[in-house]
Amino acid sequence: MEEKKRYTYEDFLEIIKILRSENGCPWDREQTHGSLRPCMTEEAAEVVAAIRIYERTGSYENLREELGDVLLQVVMHARIAEEEGLFTMEDVVNEVAEKMVRRHPHVFGTVHADTSAQVLENWDEIKKKEKAGKATAETPLKEIPVELPALTRAVKVLKKADKLYENQGDFQNALARLKESTAEIEALGSAAGEEALQGPVGELLLAVSNISRLCKLPQEQILADKIDDLIERYE
Repeated sequence: MEEKKRYTYEDFLEIIKILRSENGCPWDREQTHGSLRPCMTEEAAEVVAAIRIYERTGSYENLREELGDVLLQVVMHARIAEEEGLFTMEDVVNEVAEKMVRRHPHVFGTVHADTSAQVLENWDEIKKKEKAGKATAETPLKEIPVELPALTRAVKVLKKADKLYENQGDFQNALARLKESTAEIEALGSAAGEEALQGPVGELLLAVSNISRLCKLPQEQILADKIDDLIERYE
């Protein structure tokens, strides 16, 4: 492919195809779905970092670049899948487009949803119908990916457990559990050792996660911002 002043989406697909070809790049040819897993995690994190930079500085160049890197990962996986005879990038685009139309009946259909809460309720119901009849080896809670950051996963598990099994309590109940865990940790003291403290510290973190869930707080982002504040305070 000749060098251009501006490339199209179709050009990009062709570039990846060439890189994966026999006469392409040795590194790109060696990649598999498994080998690229760390790359996707890192690139997604860098997009989140770029959003933070944009919100603080107004500079968008980094965000544009990092979104491109995530797109690269998506196209690489799709290209590998096509070589394996599984699906193509066009299939990926078609499936997500179908999903967006299907899960937004208030936009593309006749369903009414005037609030975000109604939209999310409809979304969950549609997801249930989509999963009905599909074979899965996971239980409802175990199907929440273990690869998620622990704070994000905690909220998802608590929310689903609330719906399917047992109510996880209101704000006051979560606050009481937080106080109980804090009191237990205080009573044990730092000399108690790692094994003795793990349980109550875990309960404390789970109670904080439940409070975040009930108050609709993005705890992962809140903690990340607080860490950044700490770094800035010292450096």
